[in-house]
Amino acid sequence: MEELIPIEKVENKIYIIRGKKVMLDRDLAELYQAPTLRLNEQVKRNNDRFPEDFMFSLTRQEITNISQIAICSNKKTLQTIKYSKNVNVFTEQGVAMLSGILHSKRAVQVNIAIMRAFIHLRQILASDKDLANKVKELEKGYSKHEIEITTVFKVLKRLMEPPAQPKKRFGFVVDNDN
Repeated sequence: MEELIPIEKVENKIYIIRGKKVMLDRDLAELYQAPTLRLNEQVKRNNDRFPEDFMFSLTRQEITNISQIAICSNKKTLQTIKYSKNVNVFTEQGVAMLSGILHSKRAVQVNIAIMRAFIHLRQILASDKDLANKVKELEKGYSKHEIEITTVFKVLKRLMEPPAQPKKRFGFVVDNDN
């Protein structure tokens, strides 16, 4: 089955805001091929399905930050974000809840693609944590070995030094053998 939306396109629309991975209402509306206003109307009609951990509105500062950092091929979207009075964002659970209120075939396919993107990002983050832990273990082992290697080199340098010549005595030397 051919993918309706490439996973990379969805992943590029996932932001981290307030420590949560979220998608903007505008980006979701674009994926669903529906006006943002209609998407938000459906959400308002079903407000009890979207608690704060599923969907929240951005503050003016957050909207400004997104309009400055967002890299988007659709410049119109960025301009509408910058001057919007309200921008809603949806967490992974909120996007899943959208599938319950949007009943088109496209909405179902888009939700599947979005869920796959969230899963893919979670797998990438998990593998990054594993890699980071392995690097830390290697660093610990390296530090221990570094100390041992340094000690070995010091001993080798001492062994390579020519033997010390006995000091010549100054002054009158008395021979005790006679």
